[in-house]
Parts: sequence; structure tokens; C-alpha cells
Amino acid sequence: MANVVRAALVQATWTGDTESMVAKHVEHAREAARQGAKVIGFQEVFNAPYFCQVQEPEHYAWAERVPDGPTVTRMRELARETGMVIVVPVFEVEQSGFYYNTAAVIDSDGTYLGKYRKHHIPQVKGFWEKYYFKPGNLGWPVFETAVGRVGVYICYDRHFPEGWRQLGLNGAQLVYNPSATHRGLSSHLWQLEQPAAAVANEYFVAAINRVGVEEYGDNDFYGTSYFVDPRGKFVGEVASDKGEELVVRDLDFDLIEAVRQQWAFYRDRRPDAYEGLVQP
Repeated sequence: MANVVRAALVQATWTGDTESMVAKHVEHAREAARQGAKVIGFQEVFNAPYFCQVQEPEHYAWAERVPDGPTVTRMRELARETGMVIVVPVFEVEQSGFYYNTAAVIDSDGTYLGKYRKHHIPQVKGFWEKYYFKPGNLGWPVFETAVGRVGVYICYDRHFPEGWRQLGLNGAQLVYNPSATHRGLSSHLWQLEQPAAAVANEYFVAAINRVGVEEYGDNDFYGTSYFVDPRGKFVGEVASDKGEELVVRDLDFDLIEAVRQQWAFYRDRRPDAYEGLVQP
């Protein structure tokens, strides 16, 4: 019997406040569950606007504790209700002055499994993230969930192949990549980098982008979220570049082993020759 996992992702427009944004994602998750999905992921800092278009101290107010803050607590309840694994990206405050771009991973019974903190923090026009976030310090965890081994890599991280590889070495079968990227900056890379990472590391990738223009800047988030398989092929259609969308797809995890036997990239790695890659 094939090892098929029905997976979902949400690309969403900003509603104007956290309460309605969370409520909207709750309804998307319930609909995904009605369609048979067993795992779902949301976009980068899903319960807030992409406030990093500006550098203003007022936006620290979006931060909350992980896992004890209100959003992750609500998502744990939702996981128990729907029986789905949920990947929850939020702005995390650990203690005064310690802020991270984080994604919590919740198992299908509501158990908090852990979190990933974004490693690579951009500081360019429209993406002033170093103003808000410290670099991640929790490595590249892969979480044993009810659907399999799930990892997370967040937005700007996707430009750095090292983390993709470490997630593969840590056993990932599916990596969620929640993002917020706009049309003029990187759209030509969007359908190139994640499929390439899926091929190089022989696992599934869920690439999630925001959609629309928000109140704190003129970034035009272009959606086009998708799932891609270990051969670099899109699983079903790519989502709209203009509208909100729930994407639900069947992922055949047996393909991972088939591809790893066929292409054998892990066998032919040469870590003994890569020392220079980690020199500053």
C-alpha cells in the first residue's frame, strides 16, 4: 500500500488584525481536514502583517511566547480538533530583547513538538528583519509527527543550500518553507530554488508565499504557493499569484526512497572534502 500523505498549505491575504487572521486560518484548516488533509502549514508570521517592510518599535507588539502564547495555544486546540499536524510560523519573544522568526510544529493530537528559528536574517529594502529578529540558534530540527518526519526552513533561508541539506541529513521527508516575498525581488527564483532543493536533498517541499499588498509598504506578495516532489515536479497546479488559496495535495512518500535509490546523492556525498565550506 502506498505511503500517501494528504498535505495542505495556505497562502493568505492580511485581514487587518490578529484575531480575524487567526480565525481565517482556523477555517482554512477545518476545510483542509474536511478534504482529508493530515498536515497543514501557514505562511511566515501568519498571524500578523509583514511588518518588516518598516523599522518601527511598535511592531514588537506582534511577538508572543512559543509555545505558551495565545496563537500556538489556539493552534494546539485546532490540531486536537482536526487531527492534523500544524506548522505555525509566528514572531517569537523568548525574553526581553530576544526575538526570533519562529515556526512551532504541533502534532495531530495537539502535542507541541518543538520549534524552528529562522537562521538567515535579511536586511534590505522592504525586508528589514535584522531590526526585529536574532538569528536562529536551535539548529535544523526534524520532527517525528503523525504523518512522518517534518522540517521547516523559513523564507530567506531558502537561498542557502546548507540548511536544506542538513534537514535532509536529519531525516526530513517534508519541509515546509513559509515565506513573504514580493514580485519585483525574487519571483524569477521562486519556482527554481525550492524544486532544486527538493531534488538535491530528495524530499518533498511545501513552498508558501503571502499574497497581496499590505498596509506597511508596497511589497506585492505574489502567492504561487506549491508542493514539489523529490524529482522537482510540482504536485498539482501552482496556486494563484493574486488571490488567497488553500492548496491540498497527495504526497507519495514512497517516492522519496525510490529517488534516493535511483539517484543516490546521499551515497555519493563527500563530506571529507567540504571543510572549506564552513570556513568564515
